[in-house]
Order: sequence, then C-alpha cells, then structure tokens
Amino acid sequence: MQDEILFRANNIVKKYAAHTALDDVSIEVPKQSIFGLLGPNGAGKTSLIRIINQITAPDSGEVFINGEKLTREHISIIGYLPEERGLYKKMKVGEQAMYLARLKGMSKADAKSSLDFWFKKFEIDAWWNKKVEELSKGMAQKIQFITTVMHKPQLLILDEPFSGFDPINTNLVKGEIKKLREEGATIILSTHNMGSVEEICDEIALINQSKKILGGKVAEVKEQFAQGQYNIEFKGNVVAFANAIWGGWELIERTQVGPNHFVATIKLLGNNTLNNYLKALLDHVEIVNVNKVIPSMNDIFIKAVENKVEEKPEDTNLTKNEENHE
Repeated sequence: MQDEILFRANNIVKKYAAHTALDDVSIEVPKQSIFGLLGPNGAGKTSLIRIINQITAPDSGEVFINGEKLTREHISIIGYLPEERGLYKKMKVGEQAMYLARLKGMSKADAKSSLDFWFKKFEIDAWWNKKVEELSKGMAQKIQFITTVMHKPQLLILDEPFSGFDPINTNLVKGEIKKLREEGATIILSTHNMGSVEEICDEIALINQSKKILGGKVAEVKEQFAQGQYNIEFKGNVVAFANAIWGGWELIERTQVGPNHFVATIKLLGNNTLNNYLKALLDHVEIVNVNKVIPSMNDIFIKAVENKVEEKPEDTNLTKNEENHE
C-alpha cells in the first residue's frame, strides 16, 4: 500500500505564536491522482503547502515523498503554482520563462524545447518577446502554469490554478491537469472552486480550524453525505400518490412539470427501502423516473464546515500578524 502513496503527512502540527495553524493533520496522496486540498480561508491549507515546499517546517509530525522523509533534494521533483502570482513585469515573457526553467535545473536546450511545446499548446507563442507587464491576468496565469509544469515534476501543487481564467481557458487548464495525471504526475489541488473539485479530483481532504475534518474518495464522500433522498418523477393524481404510502417517508418537495406530471423529492425514514416504497406506488401512479439525490461538493463543503463551527463555537479570531501566516 505504501508503494501506492506518493505524498504522506503524519500528524502535522504547526503553530504561530498563540495560533495553531495545523493540529495533528494527516493526509495520504496516492500516486498519479488529483487530490483536492480544501478548506475555508485561514483553515491551514497554506501552512501545509508551505511545509511541503520547505518554506517552513512543522513543529511536530513528519512528511514523506515516495516513502522517503522530505529533504531539500525533493524540491527538484515538486512543481508549485502559488496563489500569489510573481512574474517580473519588466522582463520579456520568453526570457523569464527560460530563467525559471534554468532555476529548475533544465538545460537551455531542454528548456527551449519544453517551452516551445507549451507556448504552442496554449497559443501564446506570439507573446515570447512581449514584456510581462503587457499581459492580461489570464495570460500571465498561463505563463505561470507553464513554468510550473515544464520540468515534468512528480508532484504538482496548484493553489487556485483557475484564478483569472475565463470559462474557455479554465476548461483548457483542467484538461491539461488531467493529461498530466495520465502521464504520471500526482497533483495536489487547492481551490475554492467546488465544481472543479467534483469534475477532476479523485480524492479530497477538508481542513477547517486547523484540523482535518473530512477525507476520502470523492464518490465515497458524496455517498456519505447522501441523506436517503430520492427524486420520483410520476404521472397521476397527487392525492393517490400521497395516499399510497401509509408511513415511513417524508415529502421534501413536489413540483408540477406538466398536466398530472410531477417530480417529488422524498426521504425514506427508519428501515424502509426504496423497493418497498416503489411497490406501494405502482398500483396508483405511473412512475417515470427515479434518481437518488446525491449532494454536490459545494453542499458538502458548506455542511461539513458549518457542522464543525457548531461543534467549536469558541472565538477563533486571529490577529493580523497570525492571519498573514495563513
């Protein structure tokens, strides 16, 4: 099992003065997966990312890559796209990209070959000799994405990679992230875009108030938060529909979609099964469609965080200095 894990953090604790940024946080990121690192602002995500990049160190706990304890040598196999963008405005785009490639240990020839490939793929080769200050926010974001992935790192850490992109370019970058996974990369994706998490992530960990409060495969997490609700599309009399069921269910919502044509959202109660429910209906209405209600990642994020806040109502305000560490 350990051979299948590229990144592992064990019982990480990180404190800044009186504020605990990470409190006994453990996560495992499988090889060749897209792993969503989620949480509200100030939850501790950035502190964990800084530890992975060895910008700072944990107060306790251990971090491993490929089963080896994290060392400076691992920097060469990590690609990091920070949320805060940092290109030199007065430099030419190609000159800056080459400079960053050489910092990552690439030869001049390999750097030029890789950059030519990516610039053509993103249709920005005409901008090679333009100054960075001439770029739009989205264009600059493309350059930073390219300089993050051009040396083919084993572990990619992408912090809000879709910021600044229109829907077309967002889909372009999503597609490239999935291709990178197919080619062998492991990706940690930190984002507030729950739609993107639902679309491309294999697993997630949700951090809130310095603790990991939720984790697992996306499909399993969604199933965990399902509440036994179903959408029943039927044709017939609504009174007959209601009278057919003598108990064991709750009507959440009913919408009319046509003449004698309805969609009802129901919740099963106790030990009642969907089969028993449908058997009771069949002689009274025509059932057109049945779908289990699966919550979105956005709904799960809100529910999980709100529940955690209710469990820990004490004041968690940070000083301005402590906020800067998040």
